[in-house]
This record gives sequence, structure tokens and C-alpha cells, in this order.
Amino acid sequence: MKQEPEVTVETAIQHGLTEAEYSKVLAILGRTPTYTELGIYSVMWSEHCSYKNSIAQLKTLPRSGGKLLVGAGEENAGLVDIGDGLAVAFKIESHNHPSAVEPYQGAATGVGGIMRDIFTMGARPIAGLNSLRFGGLDNMRTRWLFKGIVKGIGDYGNSFGVPTVAGEVYFDPCYQTNPLVNAMSVGIVKHTEVASAIAKGEGNTVMIVGASTGRDGIHGATFASEEISEKSEAKRPSVQVGDPFTEKLLLEATLEVIHGDLLVGIQDMGAAGITCSTMEMSAKGNAGMIIDLDKVPVRESGMSAYEIMLSESQERMLLVSQPGKEEQIKRVFAKWDLHCVAIGTVTDDGLVKIYHHGELKADVPAETLVLGGGAPVYIRETAVPQYLAEVRAIDLNEIPEPADYALTIDALLRSPNIAGKRWVYEQYDSMVRTNTIAFQGCDAAVIRIKDTEKFLSMKTDCNGRYVYLNPRKGAMIAVAESARNVVCSGGTPLAITNCLNFGNPYKPEMYWQFTEAVAGLGEACRTFETPVTGGNVSFYNESPTAAVYPTPVIGMVGLIEDKRHITPSAFQAPGDDILLLGTNRGDLNGSEYVQVVHGICGADAPHFDIVVEKRLHECTLELIHAGLIRSAHDVADGGIIVALIEAANCGSGGMGFEVDVANGMRMDRVLFGEDQSRIVISSDPAKTAEIRAVCAKHEIPCGAIGRVTKGTAGVVKECVTVDLISAKKIMSDAIGERMEEVFSASA
Repeated sequence: MKQEPEVTVETAIQHGLTEAEYSKVLAILGRTPTYTELGIYSVMWSEHCSYKNSIAQLKTLPRSGGKLLVGAGEENAGLVDIGDGLAVAFKIESHNHPSAVEPYQGAATGVGGIMRDIFTMGARPIAGLNSLRFGGLDNMRTRWLFKGIVKGIGDYGNSFGVPTVAGEVYFDPCYQTNPLVNAMSVGIVKHTEVASAIAKGEGNTVMIVGASTGRDGIHGATFASEEISEKSEAKRPSVQVGDPFTEKLLLEATLEVIHGDLLVGIQDMGAAGITCSTMEMSAKGNAGMIIDLDKVPVRESGMSAYEIMLSESQERMLLVSQPGKEEQIKRVFAKWDLHCVAIGTVTDDGLVKIYHHGELKADVPAETLVLGGGAPVYIRETAVPQYLAEVRAIDLNEIPEPADYALTIDALLRSPNIAGKRWVYEQYDSMVRTNTIAFQGCDAAVIRIKDTEKFLSMKTDCNGRYVYLNPRKGAMIAVAESARNVVCSGGTPLAITNCLNFGNPYKPEMYWQFTEAVAGLGEACRTFETPVTGGNVSFYNESPTAAVYPTPVIGMVGLIEDKRHITPSAFQAPGDDILLLGTNRGDLNGSEYVQVVHGICGADAPHFDIVVEKRLHECTLELIHAGLIRSAHDVADGGIIVALIEAANCGSGGMGFEVDVANGMRMDRVLFGEDQSRIVISSDPAKTAEIRAVCAKHEIPCGAIGRVTKGTAGVVKECVTVDLISAKKIMSDAIGERMEEVFSASA
């Protein structure tokens, strides 16, 4: 038997622990840890698992209220009541670092992991979403990452059989070597069939189910808790390998044993594998476990206890059976051709004891390893970033007005942040299971809940540039825009999940960004009454040259209780009035226009009034519920001209617009300003007076700016006429044309 390495403070530091943390381990155990125990503490106290640098801030977020049934940190995913004895389970998580070094498998296993979080709740996944960030598309490595990540997401989701219904993709040089890959899953469960990630009942059997355990993914959690560097390529073994077909079998078997009331508890083996599931389930139930690693099905010979405990091999679960139900559980998993092996028992002493080849390799108190238990908690030093003074000094009044508005609009439409993402979403199966009602047709995806009259509206959103320029306000806008998109589709926002992507928390400027953004999220969620169901913090998103923009991605879910309320973003009929809800302020701050056309990132995030935003949502929903409007599309990246072009082009075609938006300001401010709290709606002219009355009640400005026309011209009076056929082709093909080089190079 191979001797385990000696454990010293140097060994602990190599595992990512600090000297102080190692001293704390010594105090907890009252002795020097074994090498396996050191591995256990290193992964469980890593940032990825313990949230040691973020939990103090996260606790300030609203984690109760509304229709919330299970809040952040309570289970594998949050739960929100949607009536009729049903709940929606949803969560978003990152897989950034693995995707940076192995894009296909990194992205694929990110999808697989978040799907398991949903079905371990007893919920059947019904939709996948994602939020992606990349460097500039002119860079060949960026294109290689982009291609691999999109294919990994598509292949896993398509094979698993859950539609990918929504997402967002942004490009900026700050993400050049550190792409962000955030995956979200949404599922439905009956209140009576919800499962818990808990171990209890002395003597109950602990079982491992699903795939075999290999050496892939060892120390994946610690890999995700450090900066990307030139050495990261050597850590490809820390990237897990996924198998969506095995996961599909695991889904069906898992739901069968949960709904058959055969389990005490169940947890996905994600980050830190067997280590995380044994420790967290034990701590949640104030219990312990005795585990025999000799019984764990392995696919590689000679694996040590350390390797088996830290492996992050995919498609595995740990479960605790109801007394006497073991054989029934085994029969279910055998039917689905999956491993199901008893590897231990539950104890009542709070200790997790790990045996291998008859030798005790670890004996640790579970409570000391978990979030909210004995894991360390830090509040780091903050400092206002120096760059803010530089960007705030930028005077956007000095930029020249475009000499040719048609050429400027053309350049804006070609920006990969504005251009349509057809190249991406055509690789995703959006219609599998036949529940998708509106894909690329509403501001948010809409999914039918089978056997009910209800629908879910869902969206991911975040403009990292806004957050970079003003972390608190930018984070508030991220929540507001995700809610606004749900509202425009006809949904009432219910709750959010978030994926907080930031730089190194040990750097005061990075931690200041984080604390400010969390404060903004909290304020926005309290205003919109959308509690936080859970999510993920991803720190250390830095390359050797710089950190990424602070990017707190929001996943929002809303409820639509009447099919008639589903509202498209596209214009529906020539002759309809086009109205603007909200105020044109001409705010160019943080806009795509000043970035793309003038090469400026500044000077602040756009003006934002959260009280006005809340009234806008209430007003729009009342208009929709009263049947007064035919379409609704929020004004976001690119300003009102992009919103109008999208509304004309995302429908069946054959419609244009004629508008007069002049208000005394420079036209580039009017057309390209990204003022918040604005929605473009269209309606039957006969209903305009009623619309104005509703808007007046909610104190929301409502301006009739033009009408929907028949044809292919988008006319902005006394300024520019846009050829909508040409605009649609540009937006549809801009990304695909750039990616053709990748296919040619790899042919």
C-alpha cells in the first residue's frame, strides 16, 4: 500500500490553505491531519465551496419573502411556489476556469452539474439558460474558446433532452483569457415530492449511484479558487469529463426513487465530489457517516483515498435510503443500468470517518467543514479603484456627432454585442419536450408548464461595463433589466438566482467592486420583491494582465397565469401606434455607441431611478393584462434605434416603422443613449387613450413616437432611413461570418 505524503504547513499552503487556516485545522483535530484529511479541508475551505470571502456579504441579500419556499443556501437549489401544489426550482452556477483551459468539457460539465442540482430537488428540468463572456472576436483563441464552449453547451443539453431557451453573449477584451460560462437550469416539482440534501437516522444506509469514479476533476474546486495563469493549461486534469446520456439515465432513476418515497436525502456530487456530499449532508442532519471507499465503483486502478474523495467525476449522487428500502433503490438503478452501491452508514456523532483498505484515512467533524459551520469567514479590505477617477473625468459632450448616421448604425449593428446570436442559438435545441412557447420572439423565454394553464418567463442578464463603471448602480440595473424583460414577455417577476463573477477578493479594489455590487443587488431585489433563491460566487476571474469586468449575472424567473398575456417583442400590424414608455434622457454613459464608435468606456453607468423602474413594471403589466398592447420590447444595448430595428425584424417580417424622436438634443444621444426604464410598445390606435390613462395613473411618461408601417424601411424623421432587410442580414450574419474562419482553419 502506497504511503501517504507527510503533512506540513508547506504542504497545506501548496493545497491552497493559509498558514492561519492550517493552524485552525490543527486546533479542530487536535493533531496533524492525514494527507486525505488535508485534501478534504483544502477543498471544503476553498473559495468555491466555503464562500469564505463572500458569505458575510451574501447574507445581506433578501433570502425570504414573496412566494419563496426554499431560499439561498438551504438546499441544492431554490424553490418558489407557483400555485396548484407546484414549485419552480432554479439555480445558476459558473464553470469559468475549467472552460478557459478545456472549453468543450468545461462548458458541458457546467450544464450537467446545474441540471443535477435541479433534479436532486425532485424537480424535472424543463429549461436551460446561459450567460457567456468572451474576449474580442478578432482574436483566434477567443474564437476557439467561443466555438468549444457553445458546442459543449449545445451537445450536452441537446443529448440530455432539455431545451436551451435563453441566454446572452457579450464580448470585451477584459475577458480575453478568462471567459465566463454561467449555466442556469429551471425545473418543476410538486410540493409533496421535494427532496432534501440531508443525512439522518442512525444506521441508515449511504449509497453512491450513477457513474464510476475516476481521477478527472481532482482539485477542481481549488482550481476554481485561483487566478488563471500560464500554468493553468497544465491543470487540464482538473477539468471533469461529462456524459449527458448517463446523466439522462441518472435523472430518470433519481426522480423515480425520490417520487417513490424511498430516500431520506440525496445530493449531487459536484465540486469536491464525495467529500462535499458526505460532509454537507451530515452537517445538515447533525449526523455523521462511516464510509468504506473500497466499495466505491472506480474506473481506474490504484486510486488512493485522497483521489477517490476529491475526484469530481460527473453524473454521480450520494443518497441515504429509508430503512429497509435499499433493495428497491438498487432495482430502480439497475433498471436504468447505473451503479448503486452501499458504501456506508449514517451515525449520530457528527463525525465522518473514511476507511480505505481497512485503514482509517479521515476522521473529521462534518460541521467544521461547511458553509455556515466551521469554515472560515473573512471580510476583506476595500479600496475605491483608481480607474474610477479616470473614467469619471471623461466628458462625453466632447465626442463628435456622427457625420453619417446610416454608417454609424451599420457599425453598431455589426458589434457582436448587438448582433443577433443566431450562430449560437441554432446549435441549441430549443424545442425538445415541446414546451417552448416563445423563443427569440419575446424579451424573455416562455415555457409552458404541462397539465396547467401556467407559463414561466425566464431571462439572464448583466451589462458588465455598467458594473465596472458603477458597481452598485450597474448591479441594480442588471436586476432591473432582467425583471423588465420578464415583464415585457407578460410575466410577473418571482425571484432571482445570481452568479457573481469577480476578480481576486484579496485585492482591495476588487473586493470593493464586489461589496458595492452586492449592495446594489440587495436594494434592487427588495424593491422588486424578488428574493434571492441561491446561486454562485466566482472569484479569481483574472489573467496575468487584468481582471474581468465585475459581472453579477442575474437569472430571473417570472410567472404568466394566462396565455393571452404572453407578449411578443415584435411589431404585429402595420398602422399600429408606436409608443415609448419612459423618458428619453440622451444618456450615453456606458453605451455600446461610445465604446464601438468612439472607443470610450465611460464615464458612468446610465442614470437609474429604481422607484421609476418599479412603477414602469407595474404599468406595463397592467397594460398587458388589460389587453391594450400588441408588443413590448425594452430599450437596452444600442439605444432606441436598436430596439426599433429589433421590434421590426424579429417578427414574421414585412413591417417597418416611421418615428419622430427628436426632442431638442443631439440625435446621437436620442438614438443611441441607453437610458434605463424605457419600453417600446405597439398598439391599436383606438386604444392609445386608454394606454395614456394607465400610464398617467402610474406616473410613467407615454409618448406616441410613430407608427408601424408596411414595408422594409425604418424611418427616423429628419435623420436617417434604415434598410431593415440589410440590417437584419447584418445582425444575423455578423458573428457567423467571423466564426467561419475557425471552421476553415480546423477543416
